[in-house]
Amino acid sequence: MSKTKQYTKEEIATHNKPGDLASFLSLEVLLWIVVDSKVYDLSRFGAMHPGGFAVLLDDEVAGQDATDTFFSLHRHEVLLRPQYARLQIGVVPGETEQIKPRAIGAKSEIPYAEPTWLTPGYHSPYYTDAHRKFQVAFREFVERVVLPDAQAREEDGKRPSQSVFDEMAKLNIIAMRFGPGKHLEGRTLMNGLVKPEEFDCFHELIMAQELGRLNARGYTDGLGGGTAIGLPPIINFAQPALRDRIVEEVFSGQKFVCLAITEAFAGSDVAGLRCTAKKTEDGKHWIVNGTKKWITNGAFADYFTVGCRNEKGMVVLCIERQEGLETKLIKTSYSTAAGTAYITFDNVKVPVENTLGPEDKGLHVILSNFNHERWGMACANISSQRVIVEECFKWANQRKAFGKPLNSQPVIRAKLAQMVARIESAQNWLENVTYQMNNMSYNQQSDKLAGQIAFLKMYSTHTSQETAADAVQVFGGRGITRSGMGKFIEHVLTATEQYHRTVPFDAVLGGAEDVLGDLGVRQALRKMPKDSRL
Repeated sequence: MSKTKQYTKEEIATHNKPGDLASFLSLEVLLWIVVDSKVYDLSRFGAMHPGGFAVLLDDEVAGQDATDTFFSLHRHEVLLRPQYARLQIGVVPGETEQIKPRAIGAKSEIPYAEPTWLTPGYHSPYYTDAHRKFQVAFREFVERVVLPDAQAREEDGKRPSQSVFDEMAKLNIIAMRFGPGKHLEGRTLMNGLVKPEEFDCFHELIMAQELGRLNARGYTDGLGGGTAIGLPPIINFAQPALRDRIVEEVFSGQKFVCLAITEAFAGSDVAGLRCTAKKTEDGKHWIVNGTKKWITNGAFADYFTVGCRNEKGMVVLCIERQEGLETKLIKTSYSTAAGTAYITFDNVKVPVENTLGPEDKGLHVILSNFNHERWGMACANISSQRVIVEECFKWANQRKAFGKPLNSQPVIRAKLAQMVARIESAQNWLENVTYQMNNMSYNQQSDKLAGQIAFLKMYSTHTSQETAADAVQVFGGRGITRSGMGKFIEHVLTATEQYHRTVPFDAVLGGAEDVLGDLGVRQALRKMPKDSRL
């Protein structure tokens, strides 16, 4: 049957009654509805309708234009699913489709769904036309290549597909995720869209925020969250031969790294690590014993950047997966696609050449990594909040309560106002910090930005929990349902990850909020003028 055949509203209105078994067997059409100018035949589907056949026989549904009713219950994507799309039998003459999904890679037109620099008519001192072209290309890649895999892997809990890593490697996306630097020299980035020497911290911010839009928290971590924090110590402190081999294996998408610092006995208290490394008598190897816990990507990592105690204090080692090193998947509140693991080291033998930095400077190696990790988490966290704000604006506009749109209620508008204030303030703070990063050396960043970044991460993760709580209130019962209208609120993209449940992850990973706040204040106090008085 042609999907373009025209049916008048009068003709559609006559198909509004249930039939008996004989009617169904004879394929007599009995129940039609209109949704956004399209005519759907639900006669044979009615008995399978998840909400029951009776819902479809409502006077405002059967034989009627049920557009408003449909979108008060379902997301637009439902109409695109093959099993439902084939129910369309025609169109209403003189009417055109009004509701269309955003095209792949396109910007959202919903207020505050995009940061100011991507909103038409606004300006920014930070971004150039080159940044804007890069954002367009990268969003298109993420939504075309990464998003479908994110949806599937969040549902089955498996690690991200190798095909995605392969596609990322072709464009040198994996290399770019580590920011500007010598590691980009000689590489073709995004098919030549940006030159290695032009790639800066704002390009990296764009990448982090576009991936944050997936709102698939476990999957995003599985896509390289462990490598993003486990490889920098190797890049910065490993001996050249080891560094160059691992970097190429990782950038090609074939191998993965994780940062193994946290233990059951030591989280933010890095100095309390119990995993030990002792040298052999000939001094050629380390023997590592102990455990690590909650290690992102640990379940499928090939290399482990491990913090250990030794006789001089603390040492950091690059350990390859081998006999005596065992990993066990940990099921956390977010998807197992992240590969979160418990790791056991049982007399693991590590060449002394795999030592990262001086033997007595392990704490420096670990701490030097935290700023970038926390900055990246803030980027993604703020971006994922923005997606939730977009969902709330859409829902408040289309949902009717007490005969009026939900956004006519002052209490709802007040919640939206608070959400917008939070994401816009966090975004502007983030961009200011990123500008400083662009204009400071690595040592200057460590001195001047550690406290700023700690505060920024603390603020963004704290506000994201407030946004999650407000969003649930805006969506009501749908905000705690794993499918349908509120699925981005209760869960993210699939039935395995919940925004409201997983958003506290960022408040813990990379340093708990209270610890980071104290860090920022202590850094400020160290810079207090000695002659300052009230």
